[in-house]
Amino acid sequence: MPKRSSSWFAAIAPGILIAATGVGAGDLITAGVAGSTLGLTIAWAALAGGVLKWFLNEGIARWQMATNTTLLEGWVLHLGRWIQWIFLSYLLIWTFVTAGAIVNACGVAGNGLWPLHPDASTSKIIWGLIHSAAGFVLVWVGGFKLFGKMMSVFIAVMFVAVVLTAILIKPDWAAVGRGVLTPSFPKEGLGWVFGVLGGVGGTVTLLCYGYWIREEGRAGAEGVRACRLDLALGYGMTVLFGIAMIIIGSQVTITGSGAKVAPLLAAQLEKTMGTAGKWVFLVGFWGAVFSSLLGVWQSVPYLFADFLTLRRCRSLEQRQAIDYTKTRAYRIYLVAIATIPTILLWYEVLQIQKAYAVLGACFMPLLALTLLVLNNRRDLVTPRFCNGWLTNMMLAATLLFFLYHGATKSIRTLAPADKSESGASGGLKVFESQALETSATRCDNAPFSPLTVRTGR
Repeated sequence: MPKRSSSWFAAIAPGILIAATGVGAGDLITAGVAGSTLGLTIAWAALAGGVLKWFLNEGIARWQMATNTTLLEGWVLHLGRWIQWIFLSYLLIWTFVTAGAIVNACGVAGNGLWPLHPDASTSKIIWGLIHSAAGFVLVWVGGFKLFGKMMSVFIAVMFVAVVLTAILIKPDWAAVGRGVLTPSFPKEGLGWVFGVLGGVGGTVTLLCYGYWIREEGRAGAEGVRACRLDLALGYGMTVLFGIAMIIIGSQVTITGSGAKVAPLLAAQLEKTMGTAGKWVFLVGFWGAVFSSLLGVWQSVPYLFADFLTLRRCRSLEQRQAIDYTKTRAYRIYLVAIATIPTILLWYEVLQIQKAYAVLGACFMPLLALTLLVLNNRRDLVTPRFCNGWLTNMMLAATLLFFLYHGATKSIRTLAPADKSESGASGGLKVFESQALETSATRCDNAPFSPLTVRTGR
C-alpha cells in the first residue's frame, strides 16, 4: 500500500479527480443541450445529482476504509461470483459508449478552438482522434502524481472559465434560483432530467475513487473524514459546473447533429461579452472535456485489471502490493479504450451524448442497492462504519428514482414509434426530435432572444 501523504494537495487530490473526471465531456454537452432544450427549470437536477453522488461515493469510501477492500472486491467476495459477469458485461458496453462520447466532446471542443476542416463534422473527427492519442500517451508514460497535478491544472482552467462565463452573461438570477430550488419534471423533457441527474458527477467512474484514495494511503475513521471533505469539495465544484453549463446553454438553441455545439455557445457569448468572453469559454470547455478524457483513460483500466486479479483469486495482501498501472491487463484496456470507441466519431454528437447519459444512469440502482446491503452488515463494516438513517434514506431514494425513471425511459425508447421515425436511430432519434421541438417552443416564449442556428453534418 502506498505511504500516506501529508501534503495539502494529497488532502484534496481525489476530490479534484472526481470533479475533473465526473464533469466534462458528455456531461457538459448534456447539461448545455438540456439548458437549451428546457431552460433554467432543469438547474435543480445538477444540484440533486451532485448531492446523490456525494452519498454514493461516501458510501464507497466508507466501505473501503472499514474493510481495506475496494467495492469491486466487496461485490466479488461477499455477493458471489455471479456479479462479476454482470459487471464485466456492463463495463465493456459502458466503456465503449462513454469513451465514444468523450472523444466526440473533445472533437467538438477542438473544432471550436481551431477548425481543421471546412466541414465541422470532419474537423470534429480529426480532433477527436488527436485527443484520444494524446490522452493515451500521457497516461501511458505518466504516473499517478503527474496525472493528479495535470488534472488540477485542467480543473482550475474549466472552473474559472465556465463559471465566470455563466456569471458574466448576466442571467436572470431569480430564475436561476427558482430553477435550482424548485424541482420540476417536464413531460417532454424527462429524458434530459434523467440524463443530467445520472451524468453529473460521474457514474462508473465513482468506483475509481477507491483506487485513488488507496494511492493516497487512506484508512480507518481518519480516512473517512478526509474523504467526506474532499468529496464535498469535488461535488461542490461539480454542481457549480453543471448549473453554469445549464445557464450558458439556456442562451442558445442547439439543433442538428451537435458538431457545432461549442462554436454556437461561444458565438452567443461573444455577443454578450465580446471576443475575450468567447475565447474564455472555449478554453474552459476544452479544459473540461480533455480532463474528463484523461480521467477515464487513467481510471477505468484499473477496474478491468482489478477484475482479472480477483478472477485469479489472489489474496488481499497480494492485490494491495500490485501496481495495477504496470499490469498487462491495465495497458491492454488502455489501448482498447483509446482506439476502438473512436469509431463513434462518425456518429452524431447528440445521439451519442444521450446514449452515454442514459447508460451511465442505469448503473446507479446497482450501486445504491449494493451499498444498502454491504454497508448495513455489521459483521463486515462494524457498527462504527454502518450507514446512518440519512444515508439509507438517500440511497433508497436513489435506487427508487433511477429504477422508476430508467424503466419509464426504456419503455418509451423501445415502444413502437411513428414509422417515419424508425430506423437506425430508433428511440434516441424520436427523443431528439421531441427535445428540439420543446426547445423551439421554449425559446419563442422566453424573456430573452437566444441565438437560433441550425447545424448540419
